[in-house]
Amino acid sequence: MSLRLAFVAQASQPDVNLSALCAQFGISRPTGYKWVARAQQAGSAGLAERSRRPTTSPTRTAAALEQRVLALRAQHPAWGGRKLRARLQVLAPDQPVPAASTITAILQRHGLLAPADRAPHRRPPPQRFTYAAPNELWQMDFQGHLPLTAHPGGGQRCHPLTVLDDHSRFAVGVLACANEQHATVQAALTTLFRTYGLPRRILCDHGAPWGSAGGPTPWTRLSVWLVRLGVTVRHGRPRHPQTQGKDERFHRTLRAEALAQPLHDLTHAQAVFDTWRQVYNTERPHEALGLTVPARHYTPSPRPFPETLPPVEYAASATVRKVQQEGWISWQGQAYHVGGAFVGQPIALAPTDVDGMLAVYFADHWIASLDTRSHGVYPVSKQRSVVNYVPEHL
Repeated sequence: MSLRLAFVAQASQPDVNLSALCAQFGISRPTGYKWVARAQQAGSAGLAERSRRPTTSPTRTAAALEQRVLALRAQHPAWGGRKLRARLQVLAPDQPVPAASTITAILQRHGLLAPADRAPHRRPPPQRFTYAAPNELWQMDFQGHLPLTAHPGGGQRCHPLTVLDDHSRFAVGVLACANEQHATVQAALTTLFRTYGLPRRILCDHGAPWGSAGGPTPWTRLSVWLVRLGVTVRHGRPRHPQTQGKDERFHRTLRAEALAQPLHDLTHAQAVFDTWRQVYNTERPHEALGLTVPARHYTPSPRPFPETLPPVEYAASATVRKVQQEGWISWQGQAYHVGGAFVGQPIALAPTDVDGMLAVYFADHWIASLDTRSHGVYPVSKQRSVVNYVPEHL
């Protein structure tokens, strides 16, 4: 400021050489003339630094369009620029929609992005295998457990059970369960099976009620029930949650978009889950689906749920034993423990290519190996031999 005042004072002298004066002060002639003109118009105040921000911005988003962006963001606080843009295109296909980067800039101007959301470079998500059709695989797990405000002392908690279709990312179910026990999960799955039919496979972890870490086999009453329905049960690798990566990512979205609010009781929790699931399946653009919605890619299974379980049958040549109390069978006068999950069920014994080793089958699943030499029963994962017996109906 003092430099500008000094320049203008000398430039006001009669017979001054303005070009030489500009060179002496190290400024261009246009700048010198600008300072003189400002001083003549507004005095010393005219020499103050002025904002370089343009008075108009022809490319700035129209106020009405910006308000549409902000209103949709208020409905879905966890959505970013790409999801908001895709949803705006669906809601108003005949109206202009800003680019995703422009929407992100709008959110930044209004302080609606946390620092983590502004990260310029994010590691791309890992490429995961996806089944080619709906209902080829469902991923299933509990999200954890949540407090209920109606039970502040912890007398009852909500255990959200999530079931996700691998192909379409369609949320088949988000169920507010009172516990994680076999009967509760079977009742919840029965409701889903009646609505959407039976999947070919279900992927779950090794915890209860999906699998058992102890005993000769990981089977539980729930997995036995699923096999009788014709649903193959698969377990993720222990201590590798990425095996169920889609459901794990779904849980992150569920926590961010539905679980921020307090849940009063199980009825209220289920109402919250139902409302959010409808948005997730039919409104929320999914990045893995090209910013389309899961409902666009899902169709119910053509395999209906049987209200009566079909019988377990084996070939006439199979050696069949009925599993007795606490999971024991008898073979050649010796008792073998095959697992309490099979109590009351028929299992089949068949020879293998290893002397003294029998394969133990339930339906068309090889569940264990029976060693007549050590009188032990071992998990299939510990037996590498080739089995010579295959059920006749396969």
